[in-house]
Amino acid sequence: MIRFRLEATCGNARAGTIETPHGPVPTPAFMPVATQASVKALDPLEVSSAGARMLIANTYHLWLRPGPDIVHQHGGLHRFMKWPHAIATDSGGYQAFSLSPLRKVTADGFEFASHLDGSRRFLSPEEAMRIQGLLDSDIALSLDVCPPGGASRDELVAAVETTTRWTVRCLQSKKPEQALFGIVQGGTDVELRLRHARELGALPLDGLALGGFSVGEPPAAMHAALTALVPHIDEKRPRYLMGVGTPADIVHAIAQGVDVFDCVLPTRNARNGQAFVSSGKLVVKNARYKNDPLPLDADCECPVCAAGYTRSYIRHLYMAGEIFALRLLTLHNVHFYQQLVAGARRAIMAGSYPEWTARRNALATADEAAQTEASTAEWPSDGDAKGRAEEHD
Repeated sequence: MIRFRLEATCGNARAGTIETPHGPVPTPAFMPVATQASVKALDPLEVSSAGARMLIANTYHLWLRPGPDIVHQHGGLHRFMKWPHAIATDSGGYQAFSLSPLRKVTADGFEFASHLDGSRRFLSPEEAMRIQGLLDSDIALSLDVCPPGGASRDELVAAVETTTRWTVRCLQSKKPEQALFGIVQGGTDVELRLRHARELGALPLDGLALGGFSVGEPPAAMHAALTALVPHIDEKRPRYLMGVGTPADIVHAIAQGVDVFDCVLPTRNARNGQAFVSSGKLVVKNARYKNDPLPLDADCECPVCAAGYTRSYIRHLYMAGEIFALRLLTLHNVHFYQQLVAGARRAIMAGSYPEWTARRNALATADEAAQTEASTAEWPSDGDAKGRAEEHD
C-alpha cells in the first residue's frame, strides 16, 4: 500500500511525499511513460538518474504482449524491467477502446479486437485488476470510460456513472496489498466533475486521478476546469492528472494542487526532433542550428547539455537518421521534466511558487502550446504517429 504525506503548501500548490513499497516519491512528481515496460530509448539507470521515482506502464499493451503471466513469472514488473522505484499501471481501458477498430462498451467492460492480431478480448474491471495484480505495480488504476472531447452531457453522465460502478468492482477484486486510484471523469463540466469526485472520494481509494483531459478540448477550457475542480478534491489523498501535458499545463495544474503527472511528450517529441528548453522548445531540424555550437539549453544540467553535445551535432545525427540523436533528445527531455517538477517543489517549500512561475513564464518566450506538434517529416514514424494512445492514455 501507499501513504501520502503533505509537507508544504503555497496557495493551492502542494509539496508532499508518496510513500510506496519501492521507496518515496516526492511531489509534485512527473512519471515518465513506460508503456511496454520501457521508457523509449533509455535504460532504467538513465531514467532514475534524471530524478524519476515512479514510472507508469500500460495494462492493455502488457496484457497483449508479452502477457501478465510471463511478467509475473519473472517476479513482476520491477524485476522484469530492472526498475527499483515505484511503478503505476494504467487500467488499459482507453487503449482498448481507442486502438481497436472493433470495440464496444458494455455494462461490464470493453469488448474489442487486439490491434496486434485481431483476437477478441474482453476487459472487465475484474480482469483489469487481475492483470495489474500479476504485473505487481505499486499503484493500479481503476477501469474507467473516457469520453472523447466534445462529448454531449448525456455521454459524460453515462461515462461517470459507469466509471463509478466499475470502480466499486475494482475495489472488490483488487490485490489487497496493491494501492488503487479511482479516475474522475466528466469532461470540462465542472459540476459533473465535482459530483464524481465526491462519489469516488467516499470510496476507500488510495488516490484520485483526473482522466479525460487533453482529449481535444481547448487548453483554456482544461485550465479553467482544473482551477475550479482541483482545490475541492480530497486534500488527504494524492491528486493525479493523467496524460497532461506541456510544461505550461503542468505549471498551471501544480498551482491548483495537482501532485502527480504523466505524459508522452518528453519521449514522443524527442523522437520527432524536438527538445524542451527553458525558452520554450527547440526543433533541431531547423536550418538555423546547422552550425550552432551551443548545447540544447545553457541552463540545463542534464548529461547531454553538461557533456557539451552541440545543437549542430545533434541536428546532424537527426538529419542522418542516427538513433543516437533520439537517445540524446529523449535523455534531455526526461531530465527537463524532472527538473521542472523539482523546481516547482523547491518553490512551494520556500513559499515562492507564484514568483517562480512568473520568472519561468517570462523566460519562456516561445508558445508552449505549440510543443505538442510532432512533425515526422524528417524521420520515419515507425508507427509512432499513434501518439499518446499508443504509449499511454
